[in-house]
Amino acid sequence: MAHISHQSMRRVLRREIAGTIGLLADEHDFTAMRRYRSFTFDDHTTYLQQVEALLRTLAAQGNHTTVALFDPEEYAEFCTDTGLDPDAPSSRTRFTAELATTGAIVLYEGQPLTELVPELIDEAVRQATWEYATTLLAQIGNCASCGEDIGRAAFTRAMELLTRILDTADPGERHLVCSVSAKPQALVAVLRADQNPDGAPQLDESEALEFATVLAVGLATRSPGGLVMRTSAPDTTDRVYGWRLRGDDLAPLTAGEVFDAYCTDVESGDLVSPESGVDYCTPPDLGDDYGQGGAATDGHTH
Repeated sequence: MAHISHQSMRRVLRREIAGTIGLLADEHDFTAMRRYRSFTFDDHTTYLQQVEALLRTLAAQGNHTTVALFDPEEYAEFCTDTGLDPDAPSSRTRFTAELATTGAIVLYEGQPLTELVPELIDEAVRQATWEYATTLLAQIGNCASCGEDIGRAAFTRAMELLTRILDTADPGERHLVCSVSAKPQALVAVLRADQNPDGAPQLDESEALEFATVLAVGLATRSPGGLVMRTSAPDTTDRVYGWRLRGDDLAPLTAGEVFDAYCTDVESGDLVSPESGVDYCTPPDLGDDYGQGGAATDGHTH
């Protein structure tokens, strides 16, 4: 009886262990791992099927499992830096454990890999964008005239603008996109916000910080860019409006400019049919100090 009891306790403890699976999401990365003799898979499709079967099994056992993108190049660098043998399963386990704390991960909740993989890639792109934008802000330095940290000031300004935009938005769900033509790499951030019963915005704090960081890069570097928001609520027409980055401020787009932006194919430049049930509008007034032609915000000359 004691033996059975111990087994039962171990099963309970096993269910409380969180695990991470490193996923080789595409054929190229899978092929790169085949150079290791200890990596025994020889077909990517079969590999994905086995991963999905394992995820289902773990979920059925009550395990909490996350999935991370396994990058063979990063893995090789990790092994070099740590002195581990890259052709050892234990090394792959160590690297996956590192990904669980530093990499992009997605919780497995029963979704098929056809849904999980795009979500995981989006998460990886989002994290890489935030890290890159944060680095850009940190490298700008101080204002030549006043000595203020330009990146920090721009981030504070971006958070103020984001808060004001959400506070003045129409009721309902809000979907915001900020794009900045920074060099050498353009940046895009997405933020989704719902509304609490009391009317206050409800959003993911990490997403908000990442969104504000990208906006701050545009403000600090005075790069071309824009911010567009779409609001949706039951029994009402969706509304779309936006602003363009102008120096270290935001300038409202006219309804016609918003329409042109939404109804133009980004890659070809061709016009596309407008969506039915959508109003393209001039944004609400944010106030004199929030991107509506008010006074300059900081006077930095960089």
